[in-house]
Amino acid sequence: MDSPEIAAAIDSLWHRLHGGGPDRGHRILLGITGAPGSGKSTFAARLQQEFGPGVAVVVPMDGFHLGNAIIDGTPLRQRKGAMDTFDVGGYLSLLQRLVRRDEPLVYAPEFRRALDEPVAASIAVPASVPLVITEGNYLLVEAPQWKGVRAQLDEVWFMDTPPALRLARLVDRHVEFGMDRAAAEAWASGSDEANAVLIEATRQGADRIMPWA
Repeated sequence: MDSPEIAAAIDSLWHRLHGGGPDRGHRILLGITGAPGSGKSTFAARLQQEFGPGVAVVVPMDGFHLGNAIIDGTPLRQRKGAMDTFDVGGYLSLLQRLVRRDEPLVYAPEFRRALDEPVAASIAVPASVPLVITEGNYLLVEAPQWKGVRAQLDEVWFMDTPPALRLARLVDRHVEFGMDRAAAEAWASGSDEANAVLIEATRQGADRIMPWA
């Protein structure tokens, strides 16, 4: 069952899209952020389903992971998922195109976990779609280019997930995609947790806090 906060947020978004106010006909870009394992992708997919085909498209920030050909053999490989392992300039440019809404169709990349790589032009965003949901870790970070990302978004919602549940999900996800459990636990409590500390410190910049379990 949804929390009152989630129900109120969805209701407000629905009225912005379908009501007669100033947002009528305006494309809304909604950011979903939170620490690794907080359920951003699941929640974004839930919102897309809630609003239905032709109304909402999910464009994940993870499509802008640097490719393994770039990070292999560098210190970035052991910190994949950290802020500097993303092409923030490319992500910002895509969001600006989606805000302008002056192209019939824009293609966005997505991250394929089975490949551990981003794949270009995998998500189609027609100009007719009024709601674009983008989910990612660093949407509220106070660094110059990331502040540019935040400036493109109408609202950002922060996923508030119990830490023990979040870590358990992360470990299970790493195991599912090829790590042994010991390596998965080390990565979740090491690199992932370092990123989580940074992300948790940004929650005060969110428009809404979403309790999620």
